Amino acid sequence: MGRVLRWLGVLFFLIIIGVSGLGFWGYTEFVRPGPLASEKIIVIPRGVGIERIAILLARHNVIKIPLILSMAARTIAADKSLQAGEFSFPKEVSPRGVLEILQNGKQVVRRLTIAEGLTTFEVLSILKKTEGLSGGVVVQVKEGDLLPETYHFTFGDRRNTLAKRMQDGMAEALDTLWARRSPNLPFSTKNEAAILASIVEKETGRAAERARVAGVFINRLRINMRLQSDPTVVYGLTKGQSELGRPLSRKDLKTPSRYNTYLNNGLPPSPIANPGRAAIEAVLHPADTGELYFVADGSGGHAFARNLAEHNRNVAKLRKFQKSIK
Repeated sequence: MGRVLRWLGVLFFLIIIGVSGLGFWGYTEFVRPGPLASEKIIVIPRGVGIERIAILLARHNVIKIPLILSMAARTIAADKSLQAGEFSFPKEVSPRGVLEILQNGKQVVRRLTIAEGLTTFEVLSILKKTEGLSGGVVVQVKEGDLLPETYHFTFGDRRNTLAKRMQDGMAEALDTLWARRSPNLPFSTKNEAAILASIVEKETGRAAERARVAGVFINRLRINMRLQSDPTVVYGLTKGQSELGRPLSRKDLKTPSRYNTYLNNGLPPSPIANPGRAAIEAVLHPADTGELYFVADGSGGHAFARNLAEHNRNVAKLRKFQKSIK
């Protein structure tokens, strides 16, 4: 009987030593730098348990032994608070570091930049093709509704949510800028301001010219002179869903359309693109120059004129320049 007890004691001692050694080894592996050679971004799917997460990370060489991560997570009940999403794992991150990243839930932030002057069709096409977003856009979006800006999102965010943020951004920008508008403008609503801003946005890409171009159109509206803006004619032909792909023809300028500002007085019925804040501000604070005309100058900018005779001279200069480079 005594011999049996001694053997049981030895066995119990060996078990304790083995468990302690295993625990020491497991902890050492848990805090040891991992095999990852450089930073890597990995998507952790929703609804996946710790075992599958550990296997996924091992496949990407973030950790060496999946069992270490899964056992550690279950030991400290961390598997209940692991986050799904897109995470950045630094070089040589340890399993402990991996666990902290998955617990904190600080995901990779993606960026989507919407340029000024894109049509709503073009913006929605970009949203549709943007990787990392989910679902479709179901909110009703009209031309001129979306604020051009850089938007941040995380993997799995919904396209509809981002579109709504763009809508809210435009509404807020119009509210803020409209409240500070110059007096005696020849239009009375924020929508009309957005319409004219979209025309200015399509007419010039130079920041220094926006207020001056806006001033030309403001002056024309005040004397009931047609805007004669080529981009509005293009929009009437394409509805903003494609590039025209050619110069406007005389026939185009005579084609009836609610957007043809060569045939119709005043503003077109809706914006022709999504204007940025700077273009909106330009039409709400136009340059006071008395100018009624502008034409391209061949260098990416425009030549401005107060009367038709001066404008015709600017047009002649442009045509001479165009001939010289052919």
